Amino acid sequence: MLSTNHPHYPDNCFLEMMEDNYKLRGLRNKLVKKLREKGITDEAVLAAIGKVPRHVFFENALIDHAYQDKAFPIGEGQTISQPFTVAFQSEKLEVQPGDKILEIGTGSGYQACVLLELGAKVYTIEYNRVLYDRTRALLPTLGYRPYFFHGDGSKGLPTKAPFNKIIVTAGAPVVPVALTSQLADGGILVIPVGDREKQSMLQIRKVGDKLIKKEFANFAFVPLLGEQGWKT
Repeated sequence: MLSTNHPHYPDNCFLEMMEDNYKLRGLRNKLVKKLREKGITDEAVLAAIGKVPRHVFFENALIDHAYQDKAFPIGEGQTISQPFTVAFQSEKLEVQPGDKILEIGTGSGYQACVLLELGAKVYTIEYNRVLYDRTRALLPTLGYRPYFFHGDGSKGLPTKAPFNKIIVTAGAPVVPVALTSQLADGGILVIPVGDREKQSMLQIRKVGDKLIKKEFANFAFVPLLGEQGWKT
């Protein structure tokens, strides 16, 4: 049974949010169709997007926005990423069941849920304490249990390295050396890099001592804060 012990919403509101009915499932299916039309081809990623109840990350009054393909504020100057962005990063991560994945920027927890649906073992770190506390309380009530950490994600999580995959959900000024050093051989880092306004999505594959980079279209993320990110 899903718990109603949620730190951000009153119980009666949370209960209503937690319901997953025919209408909401239909809206998710429409979202998946839209993502496919926009170029997402990984069927496992599309299936994961189709399973995660994105509406539970929205206040009840804003629930109509949950399955639109757009980012939306979640407080603390942060956003829940646009579904296309989540799907695009997940696809470029080339997730395999059993992968050990580090997520930099827990945020709402939506991306972590998608990775868990893909069969990954997820370690997620959040810089903002309010978001960390909120999401750490919420996700287990939905049946999603990543390993949560609070701290400077720009430095990675060296005590748990190496990782098969690393995903960064905030825009970085440069690729943090700490992250590439924590990739296993053959591992992939997906990270947006640029200025504070827009970034290019990079897929970095570690092959021995080499880093093989591919650059994709521009995106706009909130800034990656920390020692190897943007200064607060």
